[in-house]
Amino acid sequence: MQSSLPTHSPILSVQHLTVQRGRATAVRDVSFSLAAGKDMAIVGPNGAGKSTLIQAILGLLPYQSGEVKLFGQACDAHSAPLLRHDVAYLPQNFLVDPRIPMTVMDLVGLGWDRLGLQLPWVGWRDRRAAVHNALAQVEAGHLHPQSLSSLSGGELKRVLLAYCLVRPRKLLVLDEAPAGLDLCSEADFYRLLNHLKREQGWSILQISHDLERVRAHCDCVLCLNRQLLKQGSPEEVLHPDILNAAYGPGFVFR
Repeated sequence: MQSSLPTHSPILSVQHLTVQRGRATAVRDVSFSLAAGKDMAIVGPNGAGKSTLIQAILGLLPYQSGEVKLFGQACDAHSAPLLRHDVAYLPQNFLVDPRIPMTVMDLVGLGWDRLGLQLPWVGWRDRRAAVHNALAQVEAGHLHPQSLSSLSGGELKRVLLAYCLVRPRKLLVLDEAPAGLDLCSEADFYRLLNHLKREQGWSILQISHDLERVRAHCDCVLCLNRQLLKQGSPEEVLHPDILNAAYGPGFVFR
C-alpha cells in the first residue's frame, strides 16, 4: 500500500531529541527525517543509544527534550496512540512463553483486532481472511495452527512479518530483527523484507550491525554514538573516517 503523504513530506521527523537513561544521557540532540518509501539504517557500536532512540520514537521511553513527528503530525499524548497504529515494530527478541497456548493464527490476528475495534462492522470472516492472506504473503500459510513455542527462529520472524501485514502500515521499525538467525534464515528474512517493501510501499527504519547489507540495500544511513556523527547515503556514512570515529581507531570495513 502506497503512502498518502505528499512526496516532499517526511514520514518521520525527529528534531533535537535527547533521552536520559538514569543519570546518563543515552541520546543527545539527534535530528533526522525519513522520507516515504525509503529504507534507513541506524549503525553504531554497542551502547551507542540505537535502541534507546528507536524506543523513544515509538513512545516506549520518555525523552527529555525534542520533538517527534509521524506522518506530518506531532506525537503528543492525544495523537500518538492513533498515529502509531500505522507503525509496525519488530524487536530484537520476541520471547514466547510456552505456558501460553497461543497459535500462529492467534498472534497474527492480534494485529487485526484493533482495526476490528475501529470498524465494528468488520466480521470474523474478514479477520480470518486477512490473517490467512498475511501468512501466505510470507510463505507461512501452513503454520497457522501451530503453537508459537513450536516455531523455529526463522518461522517466528516470518510470523511477525505477517503480523505487520495483516492490516495496512506505513512505517516498519526493526531493532536488529534478524538477530539469532543463521546465515541462511537471515538471507531469507531479508529477501522477504525487500519484496514486501516494494509491494507494500513500506518505509523502513532499522538498526543493523551488518554494514555490508546496509551498504547494498539501504537508501540512507545514520551513524550514531550517543550523538549523531553523520547522516547521508551509505557511501557517505560508511566511510573509514566516520566509522573510526564511531567504532574506534583501527576499525576496518571493506
